[in-house]
Amino acid sequence: MKTVVYYYTFSNGESPVRQFIDSHPRSKSKVMRIIQTIEEYGLQSVIPHLKKLTGTPLWEIRILGQESIRVLYVGYRGQNILLLHAFEKKTQKTPPREIATAIRRLKEVGD
Repeated sequence: MKTVVYYYTFSNGESPVRQFIDSHPRSKSKVMRIIQTIEEYGLQSVIPHLKKLTGTPLWEIRILGQESIRVLYVGYRGQNILLLHAFEKKTQKTPPREIATAIRRLKEVGD
């Protein structure tokens, strides 16, 4: 069964995750390749790029390179995932503000 990747969207239909990815052309192809691989082969196929954020329901997709990009997500409706937030990581620890943004969006979805 294929994994469907959903993007968090605002009520006006805009997706902050897509906008972030589009605004980082150097990393966009890496991010999109990982997302496409998840859709085709499931999360198991990209385990080296995944990390659980301790003490939260969140996971992160880690994209390394000139820019260290993180995409926070949760499991969603079975085998699927919901991408909640993306940001450029500049420190060792994931900033609490970034986690709070993803948690707030998860509560809005309320699924």
